[in-house]
Amino acid sequence: MERAHLIHAIFGMLALLSFSVVRADDPYRFFTWTVTYGTIAPLGVPQQVILINGQFPGPTLDCVTNDNIVLNLINKLDEPFLLTWNGIKQRKNSWQDGVLGTNCPIPPNSNYTYNFQPKDQIGSFTYFPSTAMHRAAGGFGALNVYQRSVISIPYPTPAGEFTLLVGDWYKTNHKALRQMLDSGRALPFPDGILINGQTHTSFTGDQGKTYEFRISNVGLSTSFNFRIQGHTMKVVEVEGSHVLQNVYDSIDVHVGQSLAVLVTLNQAPKDYYIVASTRFTRQVLTATAVLHYSNSRAPVSGPLPAAPRLQMHWSMQQARTFRWNLTDNAARPNPQGSFHYGKIIRSRTILLANSAPLINGKLHYAVNRVSYINSDTPLKLADYFNIPGVFSLNSIQSSPSDGSAYLATAVMPANLHEFIEVVFQNDENTMQSWHLDGYDFWVVGFGSGKWSEASRKTYNLVDALTRHTTQVYPRSWTAILVSLDNQGMWNVRSAMWARQYLGQQFYLRVWNAVKSLSNEYEIPSNVLLCGKAARH
Repeated sequence: MERAHLIHAIFGMLALLSFSVVRADDPYRFFTWTVTYGTIAPLGVPQQVILINGQFPGPTLDCVTNDNIVLNLINKLDEPFLLTWNGIKQRKNSWQDGVLGTNCPIPPNSNYTYNFQPKDQIGSFTYFPSTAMHRAAGGFGALNVYQRSVISIPYPTPAGEFTLLVGDWYKTNHKALRQMLDSGRALPFPDGILINGQTHTSFTGDQGKTYEFRISNVGLSTSFNFRIQGHTMKVVEVEGSHVLQNVYDSIDVHVGQSLAVLVTLNQAPKDYYIVASTRFTRQVLTATAVLHYSNSRAPVSGPLPAAPRLQMHWSMQQARTFRWNLTDNAARPNPQGSFHYGKIIRSRTILLANSAPLINGKLHYAVNRVSYINSDTPLKLADYFNIPGVFSLNSIQSSPSDGSAYLATAVMPANLHEFIEVVFQNDENTMQSWHLDGYDFWVVGFGSGKWSEASRKTYNLVDALTRHTTQVYPRSWTAILVSLDNQGMWNVRSAMWARQYLGQQFYLRVWNAVKSLSNEYEIPSNVLLCGKAARH
């Protein structure tokens, strides 16, 4: 055991030495997390879950803009494991992204030390397992990035804050869910919805004070609507963007998304329902929590506050109201609106259409007819070591075409500093949620039906917010603009994990042939090698 701890310490020191070369000026935060199985009963039935340091959900990772995070992750599961940092851009550092296209998974009874910065970022994010269907068993948590002392935030400091990790949940073991998908069957409807891993929990505050609620959808497949009985919510931040501070009675939050709201406890001193219920589903799942006034004189009572009666149109209209506050700063002192994204000439348009084809008689999910399959060798390592036969560029087209779907390790090439338009076209009758690692992007348009060039007339080219995950409504489209200023191998994926697992993803290789630390950091000294890269 002492030898194992010594090895872990040596690897951590080596990783730190390579890390400090380019980031020595910013503070360091050190963490050691151990991943294990445990047994709990979040829906009343004992089941195996994934714990981090004995916690479900995992520990909250609090840090400050530009902090150096040195996190030693020890895997005590019986399967390889990785964590990914949802929304952290990993500037010039896709080596630390924690997905199978960039990193070898951590073998059982082994460890890996992540080294990364939330460079020029602020806001509410999450982390979760990116391997297999581990996400269905837990291992997720909140990642909050606070502003530096020299940076102001565009609202008074709250009296306190609460983190709410909300998501759908299955009673079925994650391995059984994976076997179901591997056999070509879709997952059934979830069994319930949890708030911070529970069906009932409470949050306590003082009457007359204002609190920040950081709300994230950590589920596998389902959007939810969030509301608090008798209280309104002022949205102040969405995935690192400071937004116009509109007030809402309820808010739709889609898979993989995060936001922060301010709630003032301005009602009579009693307890009030907090409600999260699934959206756009025939069967509605509901979880409740309690907002408890510290001087409360009565328990919760009355009916639960109702969800919006209207569905897609209402939700799409609300999504359009989330807009940048152009005069506010984010992590840096300059106003968000100082970057005039709407005036930049687009270099090209990428049109991505999702589908659910049968391939060899089994259900898969695909993008532009390609259903992604993971390679035993991470694409980033294959690219670095020039290993042939792992992937090929242009293995996925930049627009849909007719023909049968097929399996491939899909990589799309892009040039560093391109400014691109991406349209997500959803011709299925289901909600979609798309995520891009390494970036945030401007969500400039939502629309029903088929996208066309005429759809650009509806774009918001002035104050669209930036975020890392966007929803696409059934039989509709969503358009985003992306400034490709971050070199690396970046995962473009469905945030709905069964769809990602069965192929609705690909990698975007953002590249400049000039080898320079100003473009990308060197390979970490503690990099794990596997597959064909194990020979190097």
